[in-house]
Amino acid sequence: MNSKKFTRVSPARRAAAAAALAALFLVAGAGASTAQPRTPQTGSVFAGVEPTVIRLWDGDVPHAQGTDPADIPTLTHYSPGLNTTRTAVIVFPGGGYSTLAMNHEGRQVANWFNAQGITAFVLRYRHGSTYRHPVPLGDALRAVRLVRSRAAEFGIDPDRIGILGFSAGGHLASTVATRFDAGDATAPDPIDRVSSRPDFVVLCYPVIVSSAPFAHQGSFRSLLGDDAPAELRASLSNDTQVRPDTPPTFLFHTNADTGVPPENSVQYYLALRRAGVPAELHIFEPGPHGVGLALNHPVLHAWPELLSAWMRARGLLSPPEGRGAP
Repeated sequence: MNSKKFTRVSPARRAAAAAALAALFLVAGAGASTAQPRTPQTGSVFAGVEPTVIRLWDGDVPHAQGTDPADIPTLTHYSPGLNTTRTAVIVFPGGGYSTLAMNHEGRQVANWFNAQGITAFVLRYRHGSTYRHPVPLGDALRAVRLVRSRAAEFGIDPDRIGILGFSAGGHLASTVATRFDAGDATAPDPIDRVSSRPDFVVLCYPVIVSSAPFAHQGSFRSLLGDDAPAELRASLSNDTQVRPDTPPTFLFHTNADTGVPPENSVQYYLALRRAGVPAELHIFEPGPHGVGLALNHPVLHAWPELLSAWMRARGLLSPPEGRGAP
């Protein structure tokens, strides 16, 4: 006789599981009907395609205080190989403008994008007391210009370049999204002649608001110092800087985030709506600040799926019509 052991689940545990499932469907229902099964959080699935590091400037680096790695901003290029959508995303890791979370908000995210057929770049931007505003912004704008200027080399479409920022990296991304320009046609450096406008923006638990009670004070202290003029600090509250040509934006936050309250995303989303910019906002109930992809979280693993659905709806997960892999 085949005897199998069954474990009895207590009513309390069944109720907790049901509540978690209900919360997942409540949050995901807004845009997850076409979401695909999540990709396991592993290394790049494209064997033989090694990441490469690219300096933002080949020669002298503007505002550099030395020649150490911290003084030299770089992009790390992660290629999906031949399985490409010709879409690219530049990732800005968070870290409060005092450090960079290069693994769980950088490398892991790049690998996840590669698994979707998306070329990824992780920006190591300058930060900390040595590199106040506008140096990080200059690095980020340069990164967009550089990727666009070398689009053919990277096998991507120059009109399908997005940026993604986590936490303080989200502040940097929203600063790019509200302060880009078309490039300077008279610049001696050909990269500076290229537009720095991203084609889409993804903000994950971003720092946005610069004033109490919702500001992340540590990020603004690192970015501006303690004695910055009030006008400068106010101007870097990016919910006040949205313009009609700010790129379409996807936002993700959690209600339980006490480090950077979700009002940061809410106020930016409302500013996007007022400006007529296409936007999608997802706020999950559970989850602390800094969760990254959260692929193993019982609820938050849905946010990358929602991002995939949003990108798919915008035509970013298939090659441009008539233009397959290079």
